[in-house]
Amino acid sequence: MFKIAVVGDKDSILAFKALGVDVFTAYESEETRKIVDFIAHNNYGIIFITEELAKLIPDTIERYNKEIIPAVILIPSNRGSLNIGMDKINERVEKAVGTNIL
Repeated sequence: MFKIAVVGDKDSILAFKALGVDVFTAYESEETRKIVDFIAHNNYGIIFITEELAKLIPDTIERYNKEIIPAVILIPSNRGSLNIGMDKINERVEKAVGTNIL
């Protein structure tokens, strides 16, 4: 059975701990990259990462997006959304369906 992790700044992800999700705090790109790589190689099936951190490591995010597991899902931080996650969803729906239905 796969585990679920969330990566982000402390204020944005602390609530996930109450849901039983493993929480990893990061603030800088190299730190975030190391954490995501660690999570990906340790039986995690889903990695939620704040959009703010994901934009610091686009190459790492893209590398895992090409894999089936883990699924990397971008979430807004407590400061709001950068719309990166929604843009990716729209892009994938358009690729799958042939048109943007969202």
